[in-house]
Amino acid sequence: MNTKDAINARRAIKHYDADHQMSEDEINELLTLAIQSPSAFNIQNWRFVAITDPEIRKQIRANAWDQAQVTDSSLLIVLTANNNAWKQNPERYWVNAPEEVANFLVPAIKSYYEDKPQVQRDEAMRSCGLAGMTIMLAAKAMGYDSCPMDGFDFEAVGNIINLPEDHVISFMIAVGKGTTEAWPKPGQLPLDEVVIRDKF
Repeated sequence: MNTKDAINARRAIKHYDADHQMSEDEINELLTLAIQSPSAFNIQNWRFVAITDPEIRKQIRANAWDQAQVTDSSLLIVLTANNNAWKQNPERYWVNAPEEVANFLVPAIKSYYEDKPQVQRDEAMRSCGLAGMTIMLAAKAMGYDSCPMDGFDFEAVGNIINLPEDHVISFMIAVGKGTTEAWPKPGQLPLDEVVIRDKF
C-alpha cells in the first residue's frame, strides 16, 4: 500500500478479532518502523509499552471506560516518553553524524532542555504524536487497523505499567484485525477553513 492510500484508508476502528494474534516478527516490524519517526534533536524520547498480556489488558480496560479494543485488538501500545532522555548519554543520539555536526548539536541539547520541564513535556507529546501516526500508517500498510485512544485513566494505567516517575503517557494505540467497517468519514473541514496562508 502506498503512503497516500494508507493515509486515506486509515480509520479509528473500535472492533477487533479477539482471536487474531500478531506474530513477534510483525510486532517487531511495526515498532522498527515506529522508531524511524522524527524527534527533536534525535533524542528518541518515546518509549513504547507493547502489551500483549491478557491480564494486563483486562486491568487497563477496566480503567478505559470498558472499551473493547483494549482487550480485543492484537496489540495495545501505550506511548510514553522519557522526559530525561535529553540528558542520558546524549552523545549516542549523534554517534553517526559528522564530528562537526555532533560537536554543535550535543551541547545544544542541554541548553534547550535543562531546567525547562514544560519544554521537556511538550517535546514528549510532539514526539509521541509523530510516532503514533507512523505506527497507525505502518499498521495500515501491513494490513492491520488501529485506534488511537486517550479515553482512559492516565494515572491508573501508569500504575499498571509501572510507569517511571520521569516518564509521561501520551496516548495508547490499539492494533489488530478490524471486524467492522468504519462508518463514512463524519466530515472533514474544508481547506479554506483550516489552512491559513502566511498570516491569520
